[in-house]
Amino acid sequence: MQQINHGSNHHEIVLEHGKLHVFANEEVLESFQSKVYEMADNNLRIPRNVYMGYTPDAHVGVGTCIGTTAVWNMEDGCVSPSIVGVDIGCGMRVHTTSLHRNDIVDKKIRRALIAAIEKYVPTNERTNTHYADIDIMNVVQHGLGGLPDKYVPDNQWLTHVEQAVFQYEHAYLEHLPPRILKNAHGQLGTLGSGNHFIEIQYLEISEDQRELAAKWGLFEGQVVVMIHSGSRAWGAMLGREYNMALKEAMHLWGVHNPDPNLIYAPIASREGQTYLNLMYSALNFAVSNRHMIAFGVREAFREVFGSELEMPVLYDLMHNYALKEFHRNRPMLVHRKGATRALPPNHFLNTPAYKTTGHPALIPGSMGTSSYIMVGREEGIKNFYSICHGAGRARSRRATKELVTVDQFQQSLRVGTEDEVLVNHRTLEKILDECPQAYKNVDEIIDSVVGASLADVVAKCKPMAAIKGL
Repeated sequence: MQQINHGSNHHEIVLEHGKLHVFANEEVLESFQSKVYEMADNNLRIPRNVYMGYTPDAHVGVGTCIGTTAVWNMEDGCVSPSIVGVDIGCGMRVHTTSLHRNDIVDKKIRRALIAAIEKYVPTNERTNTHYADIDIMNVVQHGLGGLPDKYVPDNQWLTHVEQAVFQYEHAYLEHLPPRILKNAHGQLGTLGSGNHFIEIQYLEISEDQRELAAKWGLFEGQVVVMIHSGSRAWGAMLGREYNMALKEAMHLWGVHNPDPNLIYAPIASREGQTYLNLMYSALNFAVSNRHMIAFGVREAFREVFGSELEMPVLYDLMHNYALKEFHRNRPMLVHRKGATRALPPNHFLNTPAYKTTGHPALIPGSMGTSSYIMVGREEGIKNFYSICHGAGRARSRRATKELVTVDQFQQSLRVGTEDEVLVNHRTLEKILDECPQAYKNVDEIIDSVVGASLADVVAKCKPMAAIKGL
């Protein structure tokens, strides 16, 4: 394995089947396991690959590492469910408030907010949505445009998003897995478990980005809400179904790969087109799910602070998808698995609301650590404008439970102090596998991204309360 150091945290790894670009500082790079390079080499066996890159949070996943950007030309390339991930459309959303940190520093107020959020946003897997009047088929066909007007507080909730509706051929919905409508119907506006969360934070604005922050409506000490969730049962069922379908097709075509979990098909094939079109239906569900979670959070804040309080959406974006984008004057299919698009100012793909500034790139940390709001740079083209999607796991859930104690988890949340990060769980043992010790050092990850000139930090988001699924 040959390594070429291009400087500025950009490393080119020459593997047997192609080149992998890694964006990480030396400390993060040294922490990479050999398995991440093995998985990259397997991915590079997929024919006609144009580009493959790792962000610094890269770690081993199923078939493909989380933290991967992989690109093929639309006319002769491939699509891979493994390089999208099972939680199709999983992503981030941030809403701002007019509140200052001092307004919620009292633990009683934060506990009231947690209780109110749990009232409006189901966090228990066995609790169905509060929005049974929403037609799921309208949502998966039309995205945010399929929601009833009463659930759209203002037009900004439709415009300040990466994409409000993902267009596709609705005829492909005839290929939906059995029972998907039944399973997904009760989940719109629900959080889900695992690493999904709602977090109440306050902002520390970067000194050199105060002008941009002001343009985005951000200020020092501002209370914001960060939401992390995906397409729930809709995406999970599609992911499982079409992993199996494409795996069977690969067998019939005589296509083999050392990793049986790496699944792909030509974009132009019947299987590839079916997966792509149904994947877009899951993206519509995902953006609508985060929208409805945010609607519930808004109701909760109004219950505590009064009905006049507004919560404008800062931005909503995804980090598990494959999108048709134009690069190098050609249409390309850009896969991002655990990677966040970060477009620079004046890029033509920016949503109109952020055309001149570039859009907010939302990067969560882990429970008890900072999250970040960033903005892309022109130099980001070298990784197809992809940056990290979070801190990235440092160890598995099982290993975390074996190596980290509840006491250590409590210390990381500063339990018992005035600035304790409050959580909705009665016992931390239930969510021990989501403790900060399970993740890489998010500050090192962000340092890697900034040092690679992929994006800049606009604000650091400091946690005050976290709501996790049960």
